[in-house]
Amino acid sequence: MMNRQELYVCRTMAGILLLSFLIATYYTGFDPMAVLLHLGEAWTFLTEDFLPPRFQFTPVILESLAVTVALAISSASVAAVLAAGAAVLGSELLSPSKALAAAVRGTATFLRNIPTLVWAFILFSSLGVGTGVGFTALVITSFAFMTRTFIEVIDEIPAGVVESLTAVGASFWERIFQCVFPSCITGFISWYLYCLEVNIRSSTIVGMVGGGGIGMVLLSYLKAFKYAEASGIILMIAVIVILVDRLTDFLRKKAAE
Repeated sequence: MMNRQELYVCRTMAGILLLSFLIATYYTGFDPMAVLLHLGEAWTFLTEDFLPPRFQFTPVILESLAVTVALAISSASVAAVLAAGAAVLGSELLSPSKALAAAVRGTATFLRNIPTLVWAFILFSSLGVGTGVGFTALVITSFAFMTRTFIEVIDEIPAGVVESLTAVGASFWERIFQCVFPSCITGFISWYLYCLEVNIRSSTIVGMVGGGGIGMVLLSYLKAFKYAEASGIILMIAVIVILVDRLTDFLRKKAAE
């Protein structure tokens, strides 16, 4: 049983959520009843056009799936290496200058707050359509994300450990390779694997706007009204994401042991 204070907090939060919903629907002109009234049509569209899914294991689809996975792995790997170096400069524990640390943090925060899809659209004008756009957009957002998370991992190192190495005459690089990286490698790997999961999904979305991979094939099927084939591709993507999620979860547990 909840006490009076807990009950008051729950009621207050419920009231705030309801009020926020009403204000948002009024401001945007969203009509929840219209959605509810058309659920039957949406369900009919899904069951008659999208289901049952039609799986096609053609060379084009298999190659596109491989390209999507390769984009996710390569972009996450390149971004992880760059982020590890940037995190050293962005950590106040290690950076030679507080101004430099602030600049690195600010840059990473700025880049991270721009979605991958927006970066893809920005890069179209200079790189054109293709996997180069998808790779570059994923590297930018992955780099920004991992830079911030790697900095947090480094900042969790006790300051006394680094100060003791400095006191005995250890150089900057000796402190990095003998203290920081050995202490942070497990955290780095965990965040890298998480970023890899995110990139699998993001590479599909980026592909739909011209970044290459299975996203372009999926979009072509949707434009051609081949919904059963599109449904098959969506399920194949979902299976890959689930498998990657299980694999990265297993590797994170192994890294933590």
